[in-house]
Amino acid sequence: MPGLLTKIFGDGNQKQLNRLQKIVDKIEVLEPEFEKLADTDFHKKTEEFKERYRNGETLDDMLVEAFAVVREASKRVLKMRPFPVQLMGAIALHQGNIAEMKTGEGKTLASTMPAYLNAISEKGVHIITVNDYLAERDAKEMGELYQFLGLTVGLNGNGLTKDEKRDSYYCDITYGTNNEFGFDYLRDNMVLYKEQMVQRPLNFAIIDEVDSILIDEARTPLIISGSAEKSASMYQRANGFVTTLQNETDYTYDVKTKGVQLTEEGINKAERYFTIENLFDLNNVSLTHHINQALKAKASMHRDTDYVVEEGEVVIVDQFTGRLMKGRRYSDGLHQAIEAKEGLQIQNESMTLASITFQNFFRMYQKLSGMTGTAKTEEEEFRNIYAMDVIAIPTNQSIVRDDKADMIYKSMEGKFHAVVADIKERYENGQPVLVGTVAVETSELIAQLLKKAGVKHNVLNAKNHYREAEIIENAGQPGSVTIATNMAGRGTDIKLGEGVIERGGLAVIGTERHESRRIDNQLRGRSGRQGDPGMTQFFLSMEDELMRRFGSDNLRNMMERLGMDDSQPLESKMVSRAVESAQKRVEGNNFDARKTVLSYDDVLRQQREIIYKQRFDVIDSENLREIIEEMIKSTVERVVKSHMFEDEENQELSSIIDYLHGNLLDVEDISLSDIEGKDTDEIIEVIMDKVKVKYDQKEVELTSEQMREFEKVILLRTVDSKWMDHIDQMDQLRQGIHLRAYGQNDPLQEYQAEGFAMFEQMVISIEEEVSKYVMKAQIRENLQRQEVAKNTQAVSGGDDSDGKKKSKKPYIKKEDIGRNEPCPCGSGKKYKNCHGK
Repeated sequence: MPGLLTKIFGDGNQKQLNRLQKIVDKIEVLEPEFEKLADTDFHKKTEEFKERYRNGETLDDMLVEAFAVVREASKRVLKMRPFPVQLMGAIALHQGNIAEMKTGEGKTLASTMPAYLNAISEKGVHIITVNDYLAERDAKEMGELYQFLGLTVGLNGNGLTKDEKRDSYYCDITYGTNNEFGFDYLRDNMVLYKEQMVQRPLNFAIIDEVDSILIDEARTPLIISGSAEKSASMYQRANGFVTTLQNETDYTYDVKTKGVQLTEEGINKAERYFTIENLFDLNNVSLTHHINQALKAKASMHRDTDYVVEEGEVVIVDQFTGRLMKGRRYSDGLHQAIEAKEGLQIQNESMTLASITFQNFFRMYQKLSGMTGTAKTEEEEFRNIYAMDVIAIPTNQSIVRDDKADMIYKSMEGKFHAVVADIKERYENGQPVLVGTVAVETSELIAQLLKKAGVKHNVLNAKNHYREAEIIENAGQPGSVTIATNMAGRGTDIKLGEGVIERGGLAVIGTERHESRRIDNQLRGRSGRQGDPGMTQFFLSMEDELMRRFGSDNLRNMMERLGMDDSQPLESKMVSRAVESAQKRVEGNNFDARKTVLSYDDVLRQQREIIYKQRFDVIDSENLREIIEEMIKSTVERVVKSHMFEDEENQELSSIIDYLHGNLLDVEDISLSDIEGKDTDEIIEVIMDKVKVKYDQKEVELTSEQMREFEKVILLRTVDSKWMDHIDQMDQLRQGIHLRAYGQNDPLQEYQAEGFAMFEQMVISIEEEVSKYVMKAQIRENLQRQEVAKNTQAVSGGDDSDGKKKSKKPYIKKEDIGRNEPCPCGSGKKYKNCHGK
């Protein structure tokens, strides 16, 4: 059927390639002309392009010339000439799509052309990588090319000062990790002074390993949090209780869903253990939550698979990359439950001050593009959520790699014996082997078995990821055996050593199928780069998690009927198809889960954009009086209208006066007689006239500069405080909203409606509090803007914060600073040229 449809409608990807080829042909024609340029002419060409852009020419108009310029510069600086297929990938990136280019096909070089072209607009280009090593490597190597062309290059690393970050962001092209760019966006929306912001508006991003960042990490929220004191004793008591429980008797564990439930016997035990009458009494909600998390930590969170313990801390292992996620913590108390389980010191739960998912952060760019070796299986998701097409770019040379059928064994023991025997044979023949594993513990098990077999090897997993690049680069040497978790080493080519081609190239051995076909393909793609020979094969067992979760019983029965033992593998296309079918089901489930998360997060995204814009307007405005008077007017209108009725006898005029005396005006400013006999609009006008008189008096009492700073102090403190509480309330609403489904209500619609109502209430609360403080507060001479939360930290990014980094202290204005002294904000400027203006 797919073949028939292709015949009728044509191959969509091929149509795209034909369109790209026409542009490539135009670039190729220009080569002789640009070969005549002197080295000094390339700066001039860049300035010429910038001037043409300022005069109204579009980037698309200049694409052919600009790409031809970069290609010629690349030949001179990098000694590399981009192939036509790399030009195709480059055009796809410029057009805001995903270029699927196989391992070793030169994605990094392809990205230089769209980066250069888009930098001509002088709005900034961000090149996003999955780790610091790749960001630093590419910024250094490709930076020589950009500088030759007259562009500036920045590296946005972790640990830079605000000034250093700002310098990086104001370069033409900026390299860095997805975590760092996301956290900087959040931090910029928490600053107290405009000068502390580091980013420019988000313009164009090229995401390397785009499937890893936008699919695998899509549901990962970036979170700026502050401490929220909670007692550790409840976690310890809950853990003490669950250690007494037995599987099946006291609780049940579902392998497919990873769900854990107390049985009736378990509930009885809990009530006896905690000396309570009913575990599900409303008074025991917190206790039930702690027990559930402790049970989840016991049954479904496994050490050296889901997390490792390092230096007395629980560190999450990324299930997709095998890397340690330093600084990330499980939410909702699960992390503390694991700490209790492992007998570690229990850290404080954190309070979210700001958060955003990668899905919503990257959708904020004006234009987004990406490159990877494996994206076609997730094409629907990229198109639906990010409006990007996946264009599969052909390889420069044909792939000759031999992808062998899966070998299925009855038990894990049989599988691992076969894996070691296969590796040993290849090792003795001098053929390099890359062994892919899903979990840290698997890699360590294979390492032990290879050691017994006398096979020298390197292990690359979450525990020694700092040697990642070095280990991967040497994985193609003769007789090299490398054990790596999942996609470890993404972005680093495995180049074959001398004599390896004659030995069959790199052999890739997979020890388990991942739940995503894309990640299996990523492992396969390590072999057979640029037309090299190679071999890949997966060894599976009926005891593997994917096989257990998705109906391996029939296959196991068949193997037993055939009398097959552990030494006899089953090599069957039928089994491979069954595995692929299971993977497709999991991918579909994961896509649905990500869509659901995005639907919920979109509610908060709309609210976040409103608040962040309002916040920026506050720190950017010279005079906030007009904004604050509008807030006071809204407050006055609500108060007056709530006490005015058509029946004059029932009007509550005295209540209006009481509110005004308590929140806006002094007793001598307004009395009942001022508003008696007037209609609603007249009363509002009278009150606002008196508010403006009092506002004018405050302006007279203080200098204009002090009044303007006072307005900002009040507004920033109120907005930040209310927004933090709102995020917390939205989080609590989200956690319990699924229960609405029991009442035949759509949880998402309920969340949207209640979230909107809560946001409206927050806006009202902000207006009322700002009105009250501006009109009633006594103004001191030493005003200072304050951060609402202390000890903030960025969590959830593997490469970001170790949790020890403190937020930068706000600048505090003091009266005794000399005009020629350094400004206390830390800018390095004199006070008179900075905050003393």
